[in-house]
Amino acid sequence: MKSIAKYILLAGTLVIAANTMAQELNSAYFTKDYKFRHDMNPAFGNDNGYFAMPVVGNINVGVRGNLNLDAFIFDNPLNNGYSKTTFMNPEIPVDKALKGFKKGKNIFLEDLNLTVLSLGFKGFGGYSTLEVNVKERAGLSLPYDLFAFMKNVGNETYQFDDMAVRGQAYGEVAFGHSRNIGKNLRVGAKVKLAIGAGYGNIDLKNVKVDLKNTDQWTVSGNAKGEISIGGVEFKTEQKDYDAKDGTYDYVNDADLDGVKVSGFGMLFDLGAIYKVNDDITVSASVTDLGSIRWDNTHLLQTTVESFTFNGFQNVSVNEDRNDNTLEKQLDKYGDDLADFAHFKDMGDQGARSVGVGATARVGVEYTLPNYKALSFGALGTHRFNGPMSWTEGRVSANYSPFNWIDGGVNFSASTFTTSVGWVLNIHPKLINVYVGMDHIIGKMSKQYVPLTSNANISLGVSVSW
Repeated sequence: MKSIAKYILLAGTLVIAANTMAQELNSAYFTKDYKFRHDMNPAFGNDNGYFAMPVVGNINVGVRGNLNLDAFIFDNPLNNGYSKTTFMNPEIPVDKALKGFKKGKNIFLEDLNLTVLSLGFKGFGGYSTLEVNVKERAGLSLPYDLFAFMKNVGNETYQFDDMAVRGQAYGEVAFGHSRNIGKNLRVGAKVKLAIGAGYGNIDLKNVKVDLKNTDQWTVSGNAKGEISIGGVEFKTEQKDYDAKDGTYDYVNDADLDGVKVSGFGMLFDLGAIYKVNDDITVSASVTDLGSIRWDNTHLLQTTVESFTFNGFQNVSVNEDRNDNTLEKQLDKYGDDLADFAHFKDMGDQGARSVGVGATARVGVEYTLPNYKALSFGALGTHRFNGPMSWTEGRVSANYSPFNWIDGGVNFSASTFTTSVGWVLNIHPKLINVYVGMDHIIGKMSKQYVPLTSNANISLGVSVSW
């Protein structure tokens, strides 16, 4: 396996090429018979029971952020665009290469939420749910000057703001229950047992890069990483960083002996719905409160005040064009990033408890008094996740012309972009099929990868009764 440290750093500029972000389908928050509304607010129940088809019952895939794939990947000018190259290629002019990056923070977020099993039923005085899910959450925040330095626009000094990369992967077993309290109030809660597969957290703070001579740089700053993956063993390389002070052992590779359980935790969802009158309903929830305790957390850290760095090496235009694939280019930049971070393995530091990023939602729905099939909703969402936090506001028109079909369209404005979403939910007897998007997928690559970092699609099939 390639270096985990290297590829977590490589994710800082290239994870977007393999993006899969999945979040709950906010477009369906006000869709009456959307079976998975309880994932956004555990107070929601359903009129009937359901069983989600294994794996295909509830799938959410998409991306979120202001860092786009087309900022990294270009048509190769050396062969009229028949192959791909990176913004680092010397044939790509500096102004064109850096045009796609934001002057401030460049943020990319991705989640994967795959429902293995989901069951909902009336019982215990209310509505109950049982779920088994696989989840993965990751994100990165990178300053514009990092890409300017990689491209080397000719400056002699670069000062970077904070850089961060986060990632967690875990499974969960969840039990939820909701019930009415009085005539107008409904409350719900969900308890989740989280089983950790892997955790990574890397921060680079106050990084300064000065030109030492015509082909070397002096790098200073604080870099720290925490990695918890069962069976991981880091490999190091010895390198001269200063002729006066000797050598430095930095992490440049790792072996992973299969996938093992790396931690356990408890997470909680809480929610409430209050019917103000026959036409107005307000609701609020907080999901994923709690943390996962990760075992055997390795600390990666820089232990020298400064070191010499040879810089990011451009792909040679003289290399064999047929052999110099995009994958090989990205792999080489991964080596350069590992060298730039210069992590030293400080060993196993024991257990560490880490939150997965809680999400708060507040919703208001108004149903037309003389036409109950049509309602309008407003939903505010905020993800609490340090430098990866984001906020979104969404307004929607929701329509249910028959008792077996409902859906709607909506408009959203978020930390990163504005977008249009929609959902269609079809639920005749015995079957429920839904499909929707919080962000309509725009331009895609030939490999059907979205070129913007705000796009998603959700779909699923359930048996209902």
